Amino acid sequence: MEIITLIGTILGGLGLFLLAIDNMTDGLKYAAGASLRAVLSQWSKTPLRGIFSGCLMTAVVQSSSAVTVASLGFVNAGLISVRQALGIIYGANVGTTMTGWLVALIGFKMNIQAFALPLIGIGVLMKLIKPNQRVASLGLALVGFGLFFVGIDILKEAFEGIVKVFDISQFTADGITGVASFLLIGIVMTILTQSSSAAIALTITAASTGMIGLYAAGAMVIGANIGTTSTALLATIGATSNAKRVGAAQVIFNAATAIVALLILPVIFNLIDGLKGVLGIQADPAIALALFHTIFNLLGVLLIYPQNDRLAKFLESRFKSWEEQQSHPRYLDKTIAQTPDLAVNALVLELQSIAQKNLLLYSKFLSPNSLSSKELEHEVNIIKLLSNEVSQFIVSVESSALSNDTSNSLATLMRVNQYFLTCALSIQHLAEQAELREALAVAALEEKVANYFNEVHLFLTLASQEETQEQGLLEEKFRALSTQHDKIKAALITAATHSEITIAQMSKSIDCLAEGLRIAQQWFKAFSRINVLESEIHHI
Repeated sequence: MEIITLIGTILGGLGLFLLAIDNMTDGLKYAAGASLRAVLSQWSKTPLRGIFSGCLMTAVVQSSSAVTVASLGFVNAGLISVRQALGIIYGANVGTTMTGWLVALIGFKMNIQAFALPLIGIGVLMKLIKPNQRVASLGLALVGFGLFFVGIDILKEAFEGIVKVFDISQFTADGITGVASFLLIGIVMTILTQSSSAAIALTITAASTGMIGLYAAGAMVIGANIGTTSTALLATIGATSNAKRVGAAQVIFNAATAIVALLILPVIFNLIDGLKGVLGIQADPAIALALFHTIFNLLGVLLIYPQNDRLAKFLESRFKSWEEQQSHPRYLDKTIAQTPDLAVNALVLELQSIAQKNLLLYSKFLSPNSLSSKELEHEVNIIKLLSNEVSQFIVSVESSALSNDTSNSLATLMRVNQYFLTCALSIQHLAEQAELREALAVAALEEKVANYFNEVHLFLTLASQEETQEQGLLEEKFRALSTQHDKIKAALITAATHSEITIAQMSKSIDCLAEGLRIAQQWFKAFSRINVLESEIHHI
């Protein structure tokens, strides 16, 4: 009966701890909002700065997995490069050591009842008073922080009970087999809980109560570092190539760091013993393991950072997968659908990519060797598929809790997506109409019609250029194009009235002109809205 009680207590303590980690991560992530995006994107301009920002944000939100998955989104959203994301990955591993220090310095040193329970009460009160505001997210984080230490206290009592009931002298890491066994336990614990923080806290608690030896606990901590890569690997399933590269980078970094730590395991603990003497720190297993976790992660960064460019080049030459083909999105995947601010940025980039495909399609229509009807249909189908992917992505983002500003931005992007789809269909229709149109008998009039289509191309090119942000300029160019259309249309009607061209020639030419103006109009609407959104993104 006693063993059943102990197992139930361990499960309850672990459940509380996992709930605490989840609450802390979600609460701090939502409370940070755009700040998380700003810190990781703006502070990660170089890999070295990425290390600091990744470390800081992981220490704050208490989840290296959350920061790693966010970095996947930043790469896909075009905010940072793969090289910059690598820095965040390295920093996140160092930042996750904060969990060990919380357990070692606070979890075993303070009166949990006096410290943790008031935090839970204050947090719940904040959530009740301001349920839909940032205060509620901070309250959720406080609840998580309090439950974190309650869970640690319960686990500590359960492990102390096990030590009293059972002979645990066999739980030591003797020899290669012993180290490998505890390494595997650390990996499995992290994969099952999907939280290296939970696995490390569990390990430190077990070591502090004397349930497992120091070397065994060290091997489990290394295993937790390896196991945490499972979250990133799961996030890359069906993701873009860049996401897979960043996920692979975390696996390589964590595995390399683990191998080095295992090889010099006794050396690191001897170093810790020396540091304890120099710093006058008490010989405490919890402190020793927190130091161990920090030292081997810092060592890993020092070893791999000089090879950052080589690793980035290696990864960029791999994972040339389906999403890099023309008929699949370049910037959208599920990892960023969960972060609305990132999703907006990624959608703008994806729509600009679709715009370039439209522009290329129109250029091919103008060229002497224009596309065959089959080739034209193929090109338009690619844009249709991309447009559908964009629509589905917007819907997936809309299903989560959004601010009014983000919701309006996504609605605008849905319109822009439809404008570009209409452009593609109009280009296809124009090409089909142009094939049926006979050259006009009046050479000057035929030249005006041909020149009009070239002017449309110039307008499309101008609007899609990054430096063209002035709304007034685009509006002026579109009005000029519309005026030119009306004049040519009037000239065609006059020529047909005077029997200079046939009614059929007039009708076909007017239809083609109208399609050209429709393309320009949809293009103007799309880029007018994109320019406004880009301006808002840059001001966040």
